[in-house]
Amino acid sequence: MNRFFGSKSTAPKPTLQGAIGGLDTRIESIDVKLAKLNAELSTYQQRMAKMRDGPGKTALRQKALKILQQRKLYESQREQLQQQSWNMEQAGMMQDNLKNVMVTVDALKSTNKELKKQYGKINIDKIEQLQDEMADLMDLGNEIQESISRSYDVPDDVDEAELDAELEALGEEMEWAGGEAEMLGGGAESLPAFLQEEVPSFVGGEGGEGKGKVGEEKVAAG
Repeated sequence: MNRFFGSKSTAPKPTLQGAIGGLDTRIESIDVKLAKLNAELSTYQQRMAKMRDGPGKTALRQKALKILQQRKLYESQREQLQQQSWNMEQAGMMQDNLKNVMVTVDALKSTNKELKKQYGKINIDKIEQLQDEMADLMDLGNEIQESISRSYDVPDDVDEAELDAELEALGEEMEWAGGEAEMLGGGAESLPAFLQEEVPSFVGGEGGEGKGKVGEEKVAAG
């Protein structure tokens, strides 16, 4: 069967880079031929410059024209190959860009999949509830701070005349308390009469004079 239809080719398929490399090789070969033709043409020109007009110079001129024609053909072929190579390079750049785009798209797909998986675990209602609770706690904290830092002002309905009277009474109490303290600290002479009768004899002075005086007063009273 293979003798009639041929066997399946096992040769590797040509690649874009391989095709560009083949074109570059052909261009280099044409450049070598062009260099050779340019050298021959320069030789003919130098020889014709030294020759006089005649059949020999005319024959040499015909050879130079043929070489010039060949050079033009090679230059035209070289330009075509260069254009083909450039087109293939552009195709290669487009292919590379497409590969980069595909890699980017695959990365975006994977990222999108992961984001959906992660965001799928988040309950937005719970987040809103948490935000509301935090706001309530902040308000409660502010109320507590305001309550703690509240100043105790005098009520507006307090009469100033009553405050003045209370202040005057407080001053009288302080004067009475001061006078009482002087009486207690001044000895027997400064005490009231009913307290002097019960004062021990030694408080009145030396030699028992105080005791005798108290005894006499008791006898007289009896």
